[in-house]
Amino acid sequence: LAPWMAPTHILRCCQRGLAWIPVIFIALVVCWSYYAYVVELCIYTIPSIGEKIIYMMSFHLSFVMFVWSYWKTIFTRPAKPSKEFCLAKAEKEQYVREERPETQQEILWRAATNLPLYTRTGAGAIRYCDRCQVIKPDRCHHCSACDMCVLKMDHHCPWVNNCVGFSNYKFFILFLCYSLIYCLFIAATVLQYFIKFWTNELPDTHAKFHVLFLFFVAAMFCISILSLFSYHLWLVGKNRSTIEAFRAPVFRTGSDKNGFSLGFRKNIAQVFGDQKKLWLLPIFTSQGDGQTFPARLVSVDPEQPTVSLQPEANKM
Repeated sequence: LAPWMAPTHILRCCQRGLAWIPVIFIALVVCWSYYAYVVELCIYTIPSIGEKIIYMMSFHLSFVMFVWSYWKTIFTRPAKPSKEFCLAKAEKEQYVREERPETQQEILWRAATNLPLYTRTGAGAIRYCDRCQVIKPDRCHHCSACDMCVLKMDHHCPWVNNCVGFSNYKFFILFLCYSLIYCLFIAATVLQYFIKFWTNELPDTHAKFHVLFLFFVAAMFCISILSLFSYHLWLVGKNRSTIEAFRAPVFRTGSDKNGFSLGFRKNIAQVFGDQKKLWLLPIFTSQGDGQTFPARLVSVDPEQPTVSLQPEANKM
């Protein structure tokens, strides 16, 4: 590395390290909640053996599903555009040399002739990422935190230190679902012992602090997660990303916030797939390849090839 590049390289390493702080914080809270519930509540506080067994089994089921979906959301790499969306070497050199935006657009239009693109910029131009040097597929956006173009990007989430998009959006929804269930279960089962400790019906022990704090933390997370989970369920039902909810996609015929909506059932299937038995498991089942999406306005865009409304798995 050149001397002037060294500070930039060090700064990027520091930024990457600091980006894990929210994830580490969540991991520490979860580890403490596990200890507080299993050891301090179930083992030391609850007197009934039957109640202990039921609570422990239910807790571990919600805990495993929560951790599994959280893990998949964090460590599933964001999907990026394939090579067919990259300019050929000659076109790329010509694009870089060209200073006039009109001529640059002509180069992009020629390159995009056989690409299934239906969305445009606000000005009606081809969406191109100068940073990644790639023509953006529909619903694809550049993430400055990940420094890459992400297919069907929803948002960059600091709590998972990852971009939420086509490859892990189902996992993110399930993470919100199971974290809500986890917190609700803890709050509901701890409540009676929280009241007993608060009213001094149970003697002061080392478990008192853990039980009291466990209820407050679970209730606090419940409120925040519930609003976020409800919002993303609404987005799934409308077949919109967070970005599209704030800025409607622009088609050849103009902007349309419902441009990708296919009806409630098909919208759900876009994210969760056709096999309902796999919906609640953090296993990838989303339809398509993340680069082409069926849209309501496709049929009125004669300049582009037709995209099948059937998922890729059914093209036999």
